Amino acid sequence: MSLQPPAEDATVERGAFFICGADSDDVAAEEEHHQLILQKANALASDNCLKEAIDWFSAAMRYVPVRPEQLSTFVDCILRNFKRKAVPSEQPGQSRDDDVFDCPNCRGFLGEPVTLACGHMYCKRCLQRRLLSKCRLCGEAASGEGRANVIMCGLLEKWFPGELERSKTLREVDKLCRSERFEEAVSLATDLIHSDPEKTAVVRLSRAEAYMALKQHRLALEDTDFCPVSSCSAEALYRKAMVLNEMGEVNESLQVFLHCLAADEDFPCAKRQVEKILCDLLSPADENVKVGLRETAHNTSPHLRSKTLVANAQAQPHSPVQRGNQHQVRAASAHLDNQDDNQENNQQKRWESLERSGLSRAHSLRVRGLSGGEEGLKRVCSAPQLGDQEKGSLLKRKLSVSDTEPYVVDSGSSKHKKQGVAKGSRQRLAKSKTSRRIPEDQLDPKDLECSLCMRLFYEPVTTPCGHTFCKNCLERCLDHTPQCPLCKESLKEYLACRKYMVTTVLDTLVKQYLSQEYAERTKTHVEETRELSDLTKNVPIFVCTMAYPTVPCPLHVFEPRYRLMIRRCMDTGTRQFGMCINDPQKGFVDHGCMLIIRSVHFLPDGRSVVDTIGGKRFRVLSRGMKDGYSTADIEHLEDTRVEDSDELGRLQELHDAVYEQARVWFQNLKIHFHNQILQHFGSMPEREADIQATPNGPACCWWLLAVLPIDPRYQLSVLSMTSLKERLVKIQHILTYLQSIPDN
Repeated sequence: MSLQPPAEDATVERGAFFICGADSDDVAAEEEHHQLILQKANALASDNCLKEAIDWFSAAMRYVPVRPEQLSTFVDCILRNFKRKAVPSEQPGQSRDDDVFDCPNCRGFLGEPVTLACGHMYCKRCLQRRLLSKCRLCGEAASGEGRANVIMCGLLEKWFPGELERSKTLREVDKLCRSERFEEAVSLATDLIHSDPEKTAVVRLSRAEAYMALKQHRLALEDTDFCPVSSCSAEALYRKAMVLNEMGEVNESLQVFLHCLAADEDFPCAKRQVEKILCDLLSPADENVKVGLRETAHNTSPHLRSKTLVANAQAQPHSPVQRGNQHQVRAASAHLDNQDDNQENNQQKRWESLERSGLSRAHSLRVRGLSGGEEGLKRVCSAPQLGDQEKGSLLKRKLSVSDTEPYVVDSGSSKHKKQGVAKGSRQRLAKSKTSRRIPEDQLDPKDLECSLCMRLFYEPVTTPCGHTFCKNCLERCLDHTPQCPLCKESLKEYLACRKYMVTTVLDTLVKQYLSQEYAERTKTHVEETRELSDLTKNVPIFVCTMAYPTVPCPLHVFEPRYRLMIRRCMDTGTRQFGMCINDPQKGFVDHGCMLIIRSVHFLPDGRSVVDTIGGKRFRVLSRGMKDGYSTADIEHLEDTRVEDSDELGRLQELHDAVYEQARVWFQNLKIHFHNQILQHFGSMPEREADIQATPNGPACCWWLLAVLPIDPRYQLSVLSMTSLKERLVKIQHILTYLQSIPDN
């Protein structure tokens, strides 16, 4: 099966694309054909081939209706080309001089702050209105859900009561708009603007929304133009584009929507609007619109200034007006400089090759920069009636960014330039914006204390219910129950994600305004961490089973005390703890083995599967207890080295004999037991050339001790030996006994 590009056919009404050998009446074949066309169009858009993608998308829409969301890749392609001449947008993480109490999105006051999963804080207005899909600081996905940060709300009410009251009034304006009480919303917003003319950006956008609903478009445009470029830029552009779209100025609204996406490419509402507009423009009712879209490639994609394909899929001949328009386009494209000629010659060869293979009946039109006709197009833009061909030709202006002229919007009797009618006012607002300062007499360290440890916040994290705790404090609580320690709301999903990100605003406030208290808190934390990092004193002890050097020991950790212990081992970086078996009198025995954590897999309910392997052996000097789990001061054990060559030779012979005896025993095991050992402990270690290379001796001894079916107390006695000869003799006796048992 082969897919052919568009071609003109007067006898086919469904479209100008066909699948060779396919039955046009077959619904399944048509659906498959449609999907192939969309795949081809998306592939071209992904490769930034804007002109070619227009052909295939328009053909897909002639064949079967296309949903706006299916044009997402096409919109991305247009936006990439558009941004080449637009002002570069701010990248996630780019540093700014914003106030810590400003919302990173709208740059307004954090009146009702909500903490995202990434730890950054936004005003609830931006999240409820879906003004961002990703965090503007780190690029992580942002959810519209979430409750206000309780600690931060209390601090703002104490430190900035006036601004908080204004924020509440703004929320009331938005509430009136949602209730469709637009006149009341305008009145309340106007009062709020008059009360503080220096801080009006966000309020004016809410008022613009109400003005638009009341059909007072000129006033709405004035409010959107008033907002400073550095404040609410994406939202202001989006609101302006919506007003223009409501006025029927599709050309200008599409342009502004693209400016909005250039400022914030993750603005979800703007992208959906662009998808809808392009879906309408590429629909069969606007058959010739793709001509204008292809012309935009000359501006939005300079490297594509070459021969443009025009698939003429209409069966009827062109009207005289349409033929006249095409003649004007051809005449306007007759002026090229020598550099463009060279570039087009190379590009033309590629297009002619494509035409010969699949576009034998398609008409090709060389469309070049409309240098002299640009002003004429601008004048025609405001004409009350436009034919399909004329509208397609004018789409060049919709998707292009002028390098020399400001963007002009016709809104009745007045024109509002891109820079705005209130440029002086906006500059004055930008200059008057200063960072807020917390009143020194209202700065109390107790306001930034964790309610669990009653100490200053250290690595504060905020739960989905809005409460804030120290990271370590919250983790310890979640070890016992997956609920908020304060409101008892379920945190099962929060626990399953295990994404305890520091709340940046609170962390900044602590470090900036309580630097001395934070230094003391940090010192205490460092001392506690250093104490936990010592591998000879207060070593955490897991009382469970026998462990041996070099032998894997997987663990299922579910008790809260051991969850805390494992987490501390990971946080301190030691990744080690001791393993001992139980002793009824002492709590745990006098000898054990250190386990090294190789990986930890956390389960959604907080349990974990810990993959460990045995390390050094140790002897317990003293016992202790910390936060529910046992600790011990220990000393490490090492085998006594044999220096005499004759004695070392005899020890080597003993080792070889035991190794061979163990190999025979393992090979003669029943297949069931043999496979179980391989699954849990792996294969038997290879024979070592130097039996005294490590302080613990040959690895095969510990592997045998782990797999041999003997009492743990007997295994413990072998583990505590520091003589390799005695250990080999013990293992030899066990093997001899097991081999003497029939059917073993």
